[in-house]
Amino acid sequence: MDIVELSLKQLHNELKAGNLTVSDIVGAYKNNFDKTENKIKAFIHTDWDEIEKKAQELTPDKIKNSNSVLQGVPVGIKDVLMTHGVQTTAGSKILEGYKATYTATAVQKLFDAGALMVGKNNCDEFAMGGSTENSGFFPTHNPYDLSRVPGGSSGGSATAVATRQVVFSIGSDTGGSIRQPASFCGVVGLKPTYGRVSRFGLIAMASSLDSVGPITKSVEDAAYVLEAIVGHDSYDSTTTDSKPEKYTDAIDRSVKGMKIGVPKQIDLASLSSEVQEQFQQSIDWLKDSGVEVVEIDLQHLKDALAVYYVIMPAEVSSNMAKFDGIRFGQTADKADDLLSFYMKTRGEYLGAEVKRRIMMGTYVLSSGYMDEYYVKAQKVRRIIANEVKQAFGDVDAFFLPTTPTPAFEIGEKTMNPIDMYLSDIYTVIANIVGIPGISVPSGMIGELPFGVQFLGKHFDEATILALANVIEKKRGNLPQPKILSNL
Repeated sequence: MDIVELSLKQLHNELKAGNLTVSDIVGAYKNNFDKTENKIKAFIHTDWDEIEKKAQELTPDKIKNSNSVLQGVPVGIKDVLMTHGVQTTAGSKILEGYKATYTATAVQKLFDAGALMVGKNNCDEFAMGGSTENSGFFPTHNPYDLSRVPGGSSGGSATAVATRQVVFSIGSDTGGSIRQPASFCGVVGLKPTYGRVSRFGLIAMASSLDSVGPITKSVEDAAYVLEAIVGHDSYDSTTTDSKPEKYTDAIDRSVKGMKIGVPKQIDLASLSSEVQEQFQQSIDWLKDSGVEVVEIDLQHLKDALAVYYVIMPAEVSSNMAKFDGIRFGQTADKADDLLSFYMKTRGEYLGAEVKRRIMMGTYVLSSGYMDEYYVKAQKVRRIIANEVKQAFGDVDAFFLPTTPTPAFEIGEKTMNPIDMYLSDIYTVIANIVGIPGISVPSGMIGELPFGVQFLGKHFDEATILALANVIEKKRGNLPQPKILSNL
């Protein structure tokens, strides 16, 4: 039995049957961690001694009385989610040493379900980036090719799952930061509908765009984790009262007769032949399963990236104001006055990408430019939302590549921010409109995994999970990451 390849449901069944103990599971994942972490650097902070202690306390008798499939499984938490008493840095030097005073709602729900936290996953600083090269501590490496990025900003979370250091991880997605690294690392990444999962305790990047969601080995596991973390939260007024579905029942439902739309504006002809082949193969699999695939017209899809890179930095500028060195975090040693103190603290402890987005956001919100940029972007956002709503009158989901390319080389895009931002071209629309999206591996391009994504109607995670499950079953098993196959 290869413990680290078992699904959540299989682990639960083996525990209930007495064939495995929680210590067996933790030990298997700790073994992978020990062999891979010094090469991939998926975690900023870990506490294996604590998790092993908790594993010993979860005796077979206690497990037999639990109905939670998350009971006793090791998980990773992206370091933008507050965890009481544990260092929480958002990947930034300005918060190095800061210990959270409370636990994020989504994380607490995992703990209530019995999950065991291995530690905090590395990420781009304050979730600002698409490669995890912008971490204030160190870059994370792609497990399929250590010279390449794992994606971002949840790169540490995706890498930890791909290398079987944890059963699953929780990340955040503001413009694709769950789905893009999932695609690059050959795992499943689910961004729920805005308001489906509480953002309380998430260190905000852009509050109208942020979502919390799972990164998992399989679509079924994503459904189980989603069931555990959804729901109304009195601490987050944007959460919904709508009753969530039983997602694990929905994934195996028939997709025959469903209709999905491929936006003609994604311009497949501009992508590499390998990407086109992967995407077409996935379309063929869907058709074989009885899904009708049609072309749809989203005229303003081409504007989504520009809208995103006006609204997102504006919200970043506002949300980052609290990190001034006075209330918490690192502090500059000497300053002549308050303004100099702010400038020295933020200048010393914030990274280049964070500074860039603060400056961009402050500019678009400034007097004389707010109407020209920010207000106009919000108007186009509404146009895009209306266009998406109209398109969903004809189809059940949208279907796109998750990214234009597989994982790129470390350093390839760091000197050209625009080139880096273009990696989000197919993912940002879900955040702008607030709809759910899921990336699922469709296969390999050379030795690198590649993902495709489904975008669904508001609060219809069930449909995109069912469609993603079709791709997963048709695809079969992916090759192991190179770092694992070389062990």
